[in-house]
Amino acid sequence: MHDICLNMPPMVQTFDPEDLFKRRCIWVNGPVIVGAGPSGLAVAACLKEQGVPFLILERANCIASLWQNRTYDRLKLHLPKQFCQLPNFPFPEDFPEYPTKFQFISYLESYAKHFNISPQFNETVQSAKYDETFGLWRVKTIRKIKKLGEASSGCCGAVECEVEYICRWLVVATGENSEKVVPEFEGLGEFGGHVMHACDYKSGEGYGGQKVLVVGCGNSGMEVSLDLCNHNANPSMVVRSSVHVLPREAFGKSTFELAVMLMKRFPLWMVDKILLVLARLILGNVEKYGLKRPSVGPLELKHTAGKTPVLDIGALEKIRSGKIKVVPGIRRFFPGKVELVDGQVLQIDSVVLATGYHSNVPSWLKENDFFTSDGTPRNPFPNGWRGKGGLYAVGFTRKGLSGASLDAINVAHDIAKNWKEENKQKRKTVAARHRRCISHF
Repeated sequence: MHDICLNMPPMVQTFDPEDLFKRRCIWVNGPVIVGAGPSGLAVAACLKEQGVPFLILERANCIASLWQNRTYDRLKLHLPKQFCQLPNFPFPEDFPEYPTKFQFISYLESYAKHFNISPQFNETVQSAKYDETFGLWRVKTIRKIKKLGEASSGCCGAVECEVEYICRWLVVATGENSEKVVPEFEGLGEFGGHVMHACDYKSGEGYGGQKVLVVGCGNSGMEVSLDLCNHNANPSMVVRSSVHVLPREAFGKSTFELAVMLMKRFPLWMVDKILLVLARLILGNVEKYGLKRPSVGPLELKHTAGKTPVLDIGALEKIRSGKIKVVPGIRRFFPGKVELVDGQVLQIDSVVLATGYHSNVPSWLKENDFFTSDGTPRNPFPNGWRGKGGLYAVGFTRKGLSGASLDAINVAHDIAKNWKEENKQKRKTVAARHRRCISHF
C-alpha cells in the first residue's frame, strides 16, 4: 500500500527520485488539471481567484506545447485578439489585432506568471479512473525526473517513475487537437521524398524550387501552401471535399465579429446566408478554382460537425494566379510522384500532411458516459463542461479560445463552490471531534 500524502501542498513538490519510488501515491487537495495549454491555464487562473488549490499535469516540458512546438512560424491568431484573451487578463494594448504565434506564446507565459501557475511538466497521464466506492479519481502518470547531479536542463538521462494522484475533481483540458491525424495512403512508403505532418512544418525556407504536395485545404493547408508559395516553392493543394472560404474581414470588421453581431439579431441559417453573400461579393466564385462549397452553411457546419471555415489571408489570390494549384484526392503514391483520383500524375519532391488533429482522451480516460469515442463531450456547447463524479472538460467547445474561457469560468466556479462546501463540512467535523475530546477531561 502506498502512502497518501494528506498534507501535501496544493502545488507539486520537488522530490528526490529515490523518495518518489517509495512514495508514489499523492493526495491532491483540489482538482487535477490535465493539460497546460490555454484551456488548462484558464481553469487554473480562475481557481486561483477563487482560492482553490490545484495541480496541473503536462506531458511536455513547457506550457502551450501545441503552440510552441507544433505550429508553423507564420501563424497568427485567426480571430481578433479580443475574442482570444483568457479570463481576467487582456492582451497588451500594443499587440496587433491578429497577434502572431510568438506574441500569443508570450501572452500565455505572462498569463502563467501573473497567476503564479506552475504546472508539473514531463508527466504523462496513463489513465484516469473514477473510484465509485470512495467517490475519488485515481490518476496514474509516468513522470520523468532529472537525475540528481545532471547538468542538462532537459530530460536526457532522466529516470521515469509511476505516480498515482488521488483527487476529488478531474479537469480534462487536453483539447481537441492533442494528436496529429496521419491518414494511410497506398504507396506512400515507396514515395522516397520528404514527408511530414503540418505540425512539424515551420517555414517554406529550404523548399525553394521544389514541387510540394499539400494534403488538406483547411486553414493550415491554405496557409502552408501560401507560405511555400512565398518561398518560391510550387505547391499543389489536395482538396478532397467541399470547403467554406470566407474573407477574414468585411466592411472594416472581422468576419467573426460580424457574425457575432448578426447572431444577436438573426437566426443561424439567416446569418449563414448573409455570410455566403458577402463571401461571393468579396471573393467571387471560388468553385471555378476547385473549391466547392458545402451544402450546409459555414456556421451550421462548424456547430454540427466542428469543421472550421477557412478565413482567407492571401492564399486565394495565389490560387487564382495559378501559383497554388488545386488538385483532387489521392489515389496512390509512386517513387517521386503521385496519382490523383482523376488520373493525373504529378511529379513531386515533398509532401506536407495538413490533415488535422484529434483528441487523445479515449486513450487514457477510463469513462464512457461523458466523452464520445472520438474524445469530445457528448453534450453540445454550452453544456459540455460538466460530467458526473467531479469530471469536467475545458477546450472541447468547437468555439475556439472564447469558448474555452467560458468553460473555464464555469468549471472553476462549480469546483470552488463544492470545494468550499466540503472544507466547511470538514471543519465542522474536526470541531465536533475537538469538543468531544475536551468533554472527556
